[in-house]
Amino acid sequence: MNAVAERMPALYLSHGAPPLADDPVWPGELAAWSATLPRPKAILMVSAHWEEAPLALGATEAVPLVYDFWGFPEHYYAVRYAAPGAPELADSVRKLLRGAGTPVQDVPDRGLDHGAYVPLVEMFPEADIPVLQVSMPTLDPRKLLEIGRKLAPLRDEGVLIVGSGFFTHNLAALRHTGGGVPGWSAEFDDWGTRALRARDVDALLDFEHKAPAGRLAHPRTEHFAPLFVTLGASEGELESCRSVIDGFWMGLAKRSVQFG
Repeated sequence: MNAVAERMPALYLSHGAPPLADDPVWPGELAAWSATLPRPKAILMVSAHWEEAPLALGATEAVPLVYDFWGFPEHYYAVRYAAPGAPELADSVRKLLRGAGTPVQDVPDRGLDHGAYVPLVEMFPEADIPVLQVSMPTLDPRKLLEIGRKLAPLRDEGVLIVGSGFFTHNLAALRHTGGGVPGWSAEFDDWGTRALRARDVDALLDFEHKAPAGRLAHPRTEHFAPLFVTLGASEGELESCRSVIDGFWMGLAKRSVQFG
C-alpha cells in the first residue's frame, strides 16, 4: 500500500448489537463521527467477537457477513454490507506482523461479524471502502498493545484502525438491575474516562484490578480488549484522545474514543 499525506486516526468504539440500528440517537452519533474523519483508503477492524490464534486475517475478496447472534427478529438477519475486500491491506498486515515475529494465518471464508458490520453500516453506509477484519489471538492487554504498535504504520498508509467492543459489558448482571444504569457500569465508565484523560496506560492495562467494579463491568474481557490494539496503534498520540460518543445504552456504557 502506498503512503498518503494525511495520517488516519485510530478508534475504539462501542459497537452495540443489531438493534442499534433502531435506536433514535446512536446511529446519528456514529454517522456524525464518520463525517469528521478523513476518508480511509481501507478499514482494519478488530472486533470483540473474533478470538482466534494465531492471529487470523478474514476474507479479502468477497466479504460475507457473520450473523453471530440468536433469537432476534428476522429483519436483523437481512442486513447486508457488501464492502470490497482489502487484499493489499492483508499483505501489509502480514508483512508488519510476521516481520516482527507474530504468526499470521488466513481464514478466507471468515466474514464481518456484528461487532464489525453493525457500526460500519451506520458510519460508512455506502460500503465502498475496503474492509479487513483480523482476530484477537489473545486477551492479554499487553500482548494486544504490542500488536497495535506493530500495526501503527498502517495509519500512514490511509488505514483506519478500529477496535470494536463495548466500554462496559455484563449482560447477565443487567437482568438484576431493574432498568436504568447500574452502579458498576457508571463507575467503570467514569474511571475509564479519567484513566484515558490522564493517559494512564498502566492502569488501563491492569483494569481488572485497578478499576472500581472492573470484574463486574467485564466478567470476561473480550469487549474491552480491542481498546488495547487501538492504544498500541496510537502510542505517542495519547494526549489527542477524546471521547466522541458517551452515555449509556440498555445500561451499558457506549463510550467511544478517537486518537489522532
